[in-house]
Amino acid sequence: MTHSEPTPAPARSTRDRILDALEQLLLDAGPLHTTLDAVAAAAGVSKGGLLYHFPSKDALLAAMVRRLGERSDAQLAAAVAGGSSISEFYLQLIDTDEFEDHPLYQSAIASLRSVDGQDTEIQRAVTEVMRGWDDGLRKELADPVQAEIVRLAGDGLFLASLLGLPQPDPELHRRVVARLLGHD
Repeated sequence: MTHSEPTPAPARSTRDRILDALEQLLLDAGPLHTTLDAVAAAAGVSKGGLLYHFPSKDALLAAMVRRLGERSDAQLAAAVAGGSSISEFYLQLIDTDEFEDHPLYQSAIASLRSVDGQDTEIQRAVTEVMRGWDDGLRKELADPVQAEIVRLAGDGLFLASLLGLPQPDPELHRRVVARLLGHD
């Protein structure tokens, strides 16, 4: 009988290492201390290597936001494949115990910290990602007012989790979702 070695995790690409370093710097130090030099050092690449993948800080930050969209799309697809609706996914309670170790939520916090309200590539990337979420709800729900109410409620649940605010009672949350989706 032979002993087999565990399969190593796939190596992260340089691009992902850079984006991971960017997110961690935004989470730990904030946007003022997140320079291209700091990101390159944290990712273990030269500044030239960073600029090869991302020609500007805006391009770097926009790529991080777009990765948030990719992570969200993947989680949504898995939830729908598991039997959830888009609306149920959007209105879920977030397990705050696992929150800090969850790549989607780390990406969300870092992305929110990167937006400064100016019309930049970063702001456009955030808008693209959020419009994608809106589109899914509008496709699923025939009533645009109901879709907007679900989006606003989901945004509030997500923001409450991001900020560590109290979560609603699980039974009350279940009843709210049932009413919003016409299952009551």
